[in-house]
Amino acid sequence: MNAIKKIKRIFKMTGLIILGILSVLIVLITGFINLSPQFGAKPKGESLKRIEQSANYRNERFANTQDSIDIFPLVGYKNMIVEMLRDRPRAAPLERTLPEYNGEINLHSKTEDSLTQITWLGHSSILLEIDGYKLLIDPMLGAAYGPVTFMPRSQRFGNSLPVTAADLPHIDAVLISHDHYDHLDYNTMLQLKGRVDHYFVPLGVAAHLVSWGIDEQIITELDWWEEVAYKGITFVATPAQHFSGRGPMDKFSTLWMSWVIKGKKHRIYFSGDSGYFNGFKQIGDKYGPFDLTMIECGQYSELWPYYHIFPEFTAQAHIDLRGKILMPIHWGALLLSPSHDWDEPIERLSIIAGELNIPLTTPMIGQTVTLDTSYPDSKWWKNEMRSSE
Repeated sequence: MNAIKKIKRIFKMTGLIILGILSVLIVLITGFINLSPQFGAKPKGESLKRIEQSANYRNERFANTQDSIDIFPLVGYKNMIVEMLRDRPRAAPLERTLPEYNGEINLHSKTEDSLTQITWLGHSSILLEIDGYKLLIDPMLGAAYGPVTFMPRSQRFGNSLPVTAADLPHIDAVLISHDHYDHLDYNTMLQLKGRVDHYFVPLGVAAHLVSWGIDEQIITELDWWEEVAYKGITFVATPAQHFSGRGPMDKFSTLWMSWVIKGKKHRIYFSGDSGYFNGFKQIGDKYGPFDLTMIECGQYSELWPYYHIFPEFTAQAHIDLRGKILMPIHWGALLLSPSHDWDEPIERLSIIAGELNIPLTTPMIGQTVTLDTSYPDSKWWKNEMRSSE
């Protein structure tokens, strides 16, 4: 009988210790989130009113056009952890280093109004020069992404950061597609502060920027299908199929979107993050054809099939959009998906683009595409240094 009481006492003490440890962890995590500025802030005031009036905001959260995909079962988290722990030798380039672009990076030159130039800064970060103005899209120009940056998975591959935010010239406008860390980087925003004329962001995202010291008077929030004219350029906030959030409790709290950019001569589409959906065809029917589409092709997984697009559907989205030239983005700089080799996205896309006769431009990170003139298409990723295997 005494033995049974002793065992019960041990179990009780063990339970209390575990409960205490969990309580301390919860307090520490909550304090970290509340005291760390990189998590941003919650919308309030007029911004919150606009959110609550949005047709895309239901049951206190934004929703995709296909509501059923926004439910992620608990078993999905278990499968994700198992997949992330699985060894994948080629998830990153050998020694995590990419072939380096040795050409001149087009940053400070004043382009002619008739020229449209796109410089890939890695992942989904783009410097776009159109009608004589410089636009920056989804800038993540740090060595790592996320609220904590010391973990290896958060680090950019070597040679995938050709410039920092401090290297950039004065920017006429910054466009943000959604508030995930690999698209809206806290340190990049701080370094750009005072060197940007205006910010265009999805509903709810302004609160993050204001909390980081950016004047709310130079921030414009947009809902899906809203248009705004700026310095003669038209920006259209178009739908995407994804989600948002910077902390464990704010998923779907701000809007996500793609962008249509209409200049005097050229029309450009930027996908942000999106799974394949009928919105691509709607956008193509309403605003196409496009001289260039920039569409994500990497970081996909069967674990999240609706939120990131598979390469074959990248090609189909380009067709739906009535695009002329396709430039793949959201690959080649970060290890975000546990489900594919680092260069698998561009290999798969190259095959399907060839089969469908889709002109593909594949600049190195730091290289410039000039519409109507220069479309780099080397298979530079094949120059990765490999050990004999």
